[in-house]
Amino acid sequence: MTSADRITPLSKLPNFDPRAVPVIAVDSHLPAVPAERVHVEFLQHRFAAPPDWQPEVRAEPRFVLRQPAQAAVLVPLVARPEPTLLLTQRTSHLAHHAGQIAFPGGKVDEADDGVVEAALREAQEEIGLAREFVQVLGTLPVYTTGTAFVITPVVAWVWPGFSLSLNHGEVADVFEVPLSFLLNPAHHRRHAYDFEGVRREWFSMPWQDGSNERYIWGATAGMLRNFYRFVAA
Repeated sequence: MTSADRITPLSKLPNFDPRAVPVIAVDSHLPAVPAERVHVEFLQHRFAAPPDWQPEVRAEPRFVLRQPAQAAVLVPLVARPEPTLLLTQRTSHLAHHAGQIAFPGGKVDEADDGVVEAALREAQEEIGLAREFVQVLGTLPVYTTGTAFVITPVVAWVWPGFSLSLNHGEVADVFEVPLSFLLNPAHHRRHAYDFEGVRREWFSMPWQDGSNERYIWGATAGMLRNFYRFVAA
């Protein structure tokens, strides 16, 4: 058993606040995704004929000893005149990633017909997103969290006209962020934190939603960084 198997998740540390961890770099030297790529037709073509590319973030240091669990999340791109990404804020009492910004999603059940089905089911259960408004584009490479969830991001367009109904046992709030903001590395901040002999590194992408800061970090930001690399390749 390595030290990475024994460390405590940062989110479980008393008084840990990721916002208080210093920014060690901002990736403003990298190009933003051109505006002409941030639309329905380009992304449909990109998933139909993917480029040669590699994800930047694949796995976090392990925090637990249990067996890995397969999971899936929906990456819901809302087809507005300026496309947005729909995200959730998890409730504060959940066992994993409580209170954090997340994609709708969860564990793949035995009854699910694969990861796409699991992501669609979870989105409907968590936020009431009806499948008739969702067009799946494809999947991104798996991302393994420190809590041993092996997550497949399922990217989809969500057509306007949908309504949402939150499962308040899991989701405290939902909001949208302009896709152009998330696909601009000038908004990708790097952090590092040493604890119990293990160095944790992660991205954050804070979004100012009116007077409310939506602090996107950790696994969600890591998967979004991979999405940036995929679209920018």
